[in-house]
Amino acid sequence: MSKISFVIPCYRSARTIEGVVAEIQDTMAAIPQYVYEIILVNDCSPDETFEVIKALCVRYNNITGISLARNFGQHAALMAGLRRAGGDIIVCLDDDGQTPADEVGKLLAGIENGSDVVYASYENKHHSAFRNFGTWMNDIMTRMMLGKPKELHLTSYFAAKRFVVDSMLRYENSYPYIIGLVLRATRNISNVPVNHRSREVGTSGYTMKKLLGLWFNGFTAFSILPLRIATITGVIFAGAGFIYGIYTVVKKFVNPQVPLGFSSLMAAVVFIGGMLMIMLGLIGEYIGRIYISINNSPQYVVKEEVGNRGKEYEDKQADPL
Repeated sequence: MSKISFVIPCYRSARTIEGVVAEIQDTMAAIPQYVYEIILVNDCSPDETFEVIKALCVRYNNITGISLARNFGQHAALMAGLRRAGGDIIVCLDDDGQTPADEVGKLLAGIENGSDVVYASYENKHHSAFRNFGTWMNDIMTRMMLGKPKELHLTSYFAAKRFVVDSMLRYENSYPYIIGLVLRATRNISNVPVNHRSREVGTSGYTMKKLLGLWFNGFTAFSILPLRIATITGVIFAGAGFIYGIYTVVKKFVNPQVPLGFSSLMAAVVFIGGMLMIMLGLIGEYIGRIYISINNSPQYVVKEEVGNRGKEYEDKQADPL
């Protein structure tokens, strides 16, 4: 009998996570061929999210609660949950109820049909315009930097086989990027259509700052294409500057009365200087991430674990033999 692990990163979900858990319980009761566990990762939420998780762990013996010491972000919280997951198939979904847990059977069927990873795809998304724009930009970035097929839709609701998750967990650097780790492990990925729900409580936790951080993760964690683009851009501008210099000298010889162009010179200097600063900043981003990785900065820090697996963890710490 296969075991399913549901991994849910939680942030400001004190009013929604209980409903998500109840929906999972009801849905899995109708699929008796699977046993399952639920792992809830509190990403240092400022509300009572972890208190609700503790209560759920007391109520159900197949729920594990993990609380991180500070807000590390959704992808780091997912990695924390994946490291605690013991299932043959791991299902990741959101804590706000917008990803329909009652349609998990579609994802599991895709896995049983031979896919290594199955992503939910939404015909009509009920995110804000800002969030949809961020998703669109992220899709373009993953296609350019990571080679994602155009027809493949990547969302936060997906199921993966055990070997894919094991491959992802070998990544121990400070900036995990789930999509990059999945695409690095396998290309046997499929989509299944599911309904996307409207948010009933609260607002999305993704701000512009977090989206920019996510994009930079994708840019720098799994591809050197930005460095190649910077190199090519530098070659193009250097060539253009050389040609323009020759043109200026020839023009002066042909017509000595041509005045020297201070304004055009300053515009060229400012423009090229700006491009150089951007490229240096990009290189600095790579070097900074290398420096942080060398210093073994953790992906996340677990502050507390509760529930069934949390109790096992405490017992092992108390009596390692």
